[in-house]
Amino acid sequence: MNQAFVYDAVRTPFGKFGSGLAAVRPDDLAAHVIGEIVRRAPKLDVERIDEVVFGNANGAGEENRNVARMGTLLAGLPVSIPGTTVNRLCGSSLDAAIIASRQVNAGDAELMLIGGAESMSRAPWVLPKTEKPYPAGDLNLASTTLGWRLVNKAMPKDWTISLGEATERLAEKYGVTRQAQDEFSANSHNLAAAAWDDGFYDNLVAPVPGTDLVRDEGIRAGSSAEKLAGLKTVFRAENGTVTAGNASPLSDGASAAWIGSESAAGILGMDPLARIAGRGAHANDPQYFGYAPVEAANKALAKAGISWEQVGAVELNEAFAAQSLACINAWGIDHSIVNRHGGAIAMGHPLAARRRDRDGPPPR
Repeated sequence: MNQAFVYDAVRTPFGKFGSGLAAVRPDDLAAHVIGEIVRRAPKLDVERIDEVVFGNANGAGEENRNVARMGTLLAGLPVSIPGTTVNRLCGSSLDAAIIASRQVNAGDAELMLIGGAESMSRAPWVLPKTEKPYPAGDLNLASTTLGWRLVNKAMPKDWTISLGEATERLAEKYGVTRQAQDEFSANSHNLAAAAWDDGFYDNLVAPVPGTDLVRDEGIRAGSSAEKLAGLKTVFRAENGTVTAGNASPLSDGASAAWIGSESAAGILGMDPLARIAGRGAHANDPQYFGYAPVEAANKALAKAGISWEQVGAVELNEAFAAQSLACINAWGIDHSIVNRHGGAIAMGHPLAARRRDRDGPPPR
């Protein structure tokens, strides 16, 4: 079996909802990071790219159903390069990486371009169709930005609660306090601010032409648990813990990376950043959705033959502080090794566009 490696990675700065990147279509965001990562490969003949696989969680609007193909064409790559879009919601671009690594392992591909793109600002409203062409009464618009829409009535009510209420239930079940959530969130902001100030993201982030955004827009340097404690809870008026300050914000952005075989180093003209040693996925009761990474990571480590004691750094999506803390506590790992350069609570969470962070600058 061929081994799969991660090569260079790039992303846009992440914009706040309705702000820095709101004027940019999601297919243009995808095209930007595709074009940028290709530009950064000094020896690349683009004809050697086997396929483009991108994650996208919306797909209802300007993505035109297949943002990977749209971005590939808009970036000016050869029309012969296929594009596939995958949707595992917040894990979509991770799934893109998994799909690509499997193709490399199987010998079906040598070099894959993967990533994710999401514009939550530009997610359209949808109007349900009915059996009758001219139904009586009113029809209700549904936003596709986040969460449930057009829910099947056969679904149990506990499965179709809001993400925030699901997080409240998770916090309740696993004993994650409001104070712990606020402390975690303040730390995310301060780590992200320090990483930017130290130049960690300088070679990773590629600003989008025509916009003024050069850094992640949501970071609040100098954040503290004391300041966050003053915010009102959003999903529960009484005994709630989740606020706008300890949850990730709605965001826009895109990211891309190379996944390739060992021989892809010669194609790209750069050394690999990491080897993909194991993969895992897991699902659980939807009302506790945020706990699924616990077993997913455990499965991946088991397949790689690695114990938690051997892990020195963890990148965990911070959808909500409560969800992140529940996972970290379940693993029994030191909080200091998690998201050492900040996380989604600070930088933003454009659903399918994961940050593609790594320690150290990309190869040049």
